[in-house]
Amino acid sequence: MSQVINIQPITRIEGHASIGIQLDDDGNVRDAKLNVMSLRGFEKFVEGKPAEELPRIVSRICGICPWMHHLASNKAVDGCFGVTPTATGHKLRELMQTIAHAEDKLLHFFFLAAADFVIGPDSDYAVRNVIGIAKANPDLAKQVVKTRQMAKMILDKFSSKTIHPVAGVPGGFAKPMLEEERKDILAKMHQILDFALFTIDFAKKDVFPKYIDVIQNLGIINTGFIGTVDDNGALNLYDGSIRLMKADGSFASFKAHDYADYIGEQVVPFSYGKFPYARCWDEGFSMDLDQPKGIYRANTLARINVADKMATPRAQAELEEFRAQFGRPAQATLLYHYARLIEEVYACERAIEILEDSEITNPDVRAKVEPKAGRGVGCVEAPRGTLIHDYSTDENGLITRANMIVGTTHNLGPMNMSVNQAARTLIKDGHVNEGILNQIEMAVRAYDP
Repeated sequence: MSQVINIQPITRIEGHASIGIQLDDDGNVRDAKLNVMSLRGFEKFVEGKPAEELPRIVSRICGICPWMHHLASNKAVDGCFGVTPTATGHKLRELMQTIAHAEDKLLHFFFLAAADFVIGPDSDYAVRNVIGIAKANPDLAKQVVKTRQMAKMILDKFSSKTIHPVAGVPGGFAKPMLEEERKDILAKMHQILDFALFTIDFAKKDVFPKYIDVIQNLGIINTGFIGTVDDNGALNLYDGSIRLMKADGSFASFKAHDYADYIGEQVVPFSYGKFPYARCWDEGFSMDLDQPKGIYRANTLARINVADKMATPRAQAELEEFRAQFGRPAQATLLYHYARLIEEVYACERAIEILEDSEITNPDVRAKVEPKAGRGVGCVEAPRGTLIHDYSTDENGLITRANMIVGTTHNLGPMNMSVNQAARTLIKDGHVNEGILNQIEMAVRAYDP
């Protein structure tokens, strides 16, 4: 008799989702799907709002990465009003974003993902969690909490709000940075960088090697990738050109305002999320494991795949070591965790670079803004992927249309494929246990949805 297995909710992710697995009469997987049934509705209810209010509204889309929505929205409003932020305004925005990235990656690796590797994917779920991690290594747990708090408090102290930010404004930034603030933040970012370097070394020596077989076999799919690079082809989290790379390594590059020529959005019957696909590949959309069409991935692994290099020295050294072992583009889904730690190093190094720039304390932080009719597309790299906000305004500066492609949605198709592959690989002849179901969840957790 056929059977349906439901994994609900998926644990240790930054959102809400479930997995439905259909078995055939022999107990083998007929189909497996990731179900996302949360309806946000931001694209509709922001219509009619003054555009300058949107950066404060859309930060509520995600409580984990509000800075990325805040800044993408500001960039989109800049475009609608035809304003170019001051150089220092741009730098302060990027600084806040990179610090937010540094904090977010520590959250995911230690609080959400690490239990699968430190405690073990087949261990009892009662201890396979952050509490289990803390009991297994209390000194490390204290350092993780201390470092995350330090990054959060930098954002909170300088910008007044860390969760629902208001400091980014159309035309730039709301306040300049004082020299005393610069020195204080710089010293703390050096401490966070030290911990980032410890973390990636710890993971390479004591975590990933124990599960290399799982990493190289669980949730494996063959897809393209998307990410942002600067003019030199180096990874950039705040600004640059978008690269859409095929699985063979060839790629197209385009600016954010042209995204609709390259990316389409597909609606499927089992999810409220829109499924983006590569329209420019002229292949359509299919999540078939053997012959996927239009499927690409976003987030950390995607970004280090599309980038020719990292723009900071320690992160570049880590990327070279990674590519020597796994190649380019690397396809193993669980390598997202490794890539995440490379980006953690980059974010810390980049924040330090910005803080050492003499222009960061220039008081000229905002250009004059005049509301008017126009269209603007703002794009930044959120922890979960390439984030696009696309707005149009009328002559009074009111929003007439909004489209948003959130980082996680790029990965809705790939996550379904990874879940399907993991389920088909692990479930045979009706044999299912808690460890197997957790490993199927791990194929989702890697994407940090």
